Amino acid sequence: MNSSFTSVSPSVAQHKSFHGTQGLPSATSPYSDIWQAVLRILESSLVPQQLSTWIQPLELIGYEHTPSAHPESSSSIRVTLLASNSFSASWVRDHFLSALELAFGQVAGSRVEIQFEIGDSAQTSKNIGSSSAAAGAEKLDSWDAPAASQAASVAQPSILAAEVVASPGNPTSVDARYCFDSFVVGASNQFAHASALAVAEQPLRPQYNPYNPLFIYSPPGLGKTHLLHAIGNKVAEKNPSARIAYLSAERFVNELVESLQHKRMSQFRTRYRDSYDLILMDDVQFIAGKKQTEEEFFHTFNALHTSRRQIVVTSDRPPKEIEGLEERIRTRFEWGMVADIHSPEIETRIAILKSKAERDDIYLPDDVATFIATYVKSSIRELEGSLVKLQFQASLTGSEISLEMAKQILRSLVPSEGSTYTIEAIQSAVAKYFGIKSQDFKSTSRARQVALPRQIAMYLIRKYSKLSFNEIGHYFGGKDHSTIVHACKKIEGDLETDESIRQAVEAVQNQL
Repeated sequence: MNSSFTSVSPSVAQHKSFHGTQGLPSATSPYSDIWQAVLRILESSLVPQQLSTWIQPLELIGYEHTPSAHPESSSSIRVTLLASNSFSASWVRDHFLSALELAFGQVAGSRVEIQFEIGDSAQTSKNIGSSSAAAGAEKLDSWDAPAASQAASVAQPSILAAEVVASPGNPTSVDARYCFDSFVVGASNQFAHASALAVAEQPLRPQYNPYNPLFIYSPPGLGKTHLLHAIGNKVAEKNPSARIAYLSAERFVNELVESLQHKRMSQFRTRYRDSYDLILMDDVQFIAGKKQTEEEFFHTFNALHTSRRQIVVTSDRPPKEIEGLEERIRTRFEWGMVADIHSPEIETRIAILKSKAERDDIYLPDDVATFIATYVKSSIRELEGSLVKLQFQASLTGSEISLEMAKQILRSLVPSEGSTYTIEAIQSAVAKYFGIKSQDFKSTSRARQVALPRQIAMYLIRKYSKLSFNEIGHYFGGKDHSTIVHACKKIEGDLETDESIRQAVEAVQNQL
């Protein structure tokens, strides 16, 4: 399933009363029954405020059947929704796209691709033209309204890969928003970005390819999926005839199960082993421990690699740490390039915020960007989500984003320097991060795997509690005053010079 949005008119759609006709096509619209059926389904999954604020102001202006590129696959429905502005379209896409896809899929009984257009309703109608309306009316002739009203309990969208055959006029499931130009590069992601760019710029099926496979790993929300889409977009741009497939590992598993159930394994194998020049798979750790899936993936990998076709996968951990993954698959992931992404440093976090603000035409003062980046450290999604919250508040109040507004709206994200945490909570968070036991803090071991976590725990307890050095020592097996002082000064210094120490401390603080 795919979505995109484009602006078709500079004017902003007029808002109507929620209890009037807002979000509902007029009686002359060929899509009125479809949209109302979708709204009825969404009523059961969204709270009334979400429905009235974000969904009902939309208008359904396009509903077309699109033929499948593969004979064994059913056709899909391309849905076009009109939003009043780019902010609304972005918010709906980021927060309610899955719900909309499911609702339309239940109504249509088919896979659905949703796109957004931005502008005034009347102007958009002129842009679309009478041919589109006639096409919609023709499609509506075969649409069973009574059956659609029961779709939530009966119809389910079919599960198919997010297939891309990059050719002019053919919509792709690779998200155009995620390209290399919009990816902010910093020390934390420089290597992964360079590796992804090298994959995208090389010719199809090169004789020598040190980047096949490319394995990118990081905690959630740091840009792995962005790089996958960027590779797909770049390859499609350079090679219009390239055959590209982007999908999640979960979808690969679901398709495999569906193919087994319906005895369509030959089509499944042909699709993935013979139909693509580039396969981009997200969250590959999901296949671990699933014997049949691992078997099929192993042979698919071999078929692609032998024929010099590119494979790019992402994971939330390196190959060696994926529990339950077959060794033969693990070693194949390590054949090519393995690149990781760390939590971005503050300069990169500020640049990410500035970049998103510029793309979305949001006024973001420097002090607000610095404030957000100081406290939101572990996830780019959380960074951008914080900015969206501020923009939403600004749009509701008609005021500009300010530092005072940021402190008020984001107060739950900001740990006060005076905040107090229990000793047990801090020790538990540090122990969990480093994979040791809390009782290890009281040991006399000077091994780095124990000594470093112990020093970090001492530093954080001193920072977030009102305990004296002697009192802190009591919780570490009776360590003396000088030991605690030394540990705190050492970690303070390391925070300025050692990237790994800084990341560890930030990660524990985020847990707290």
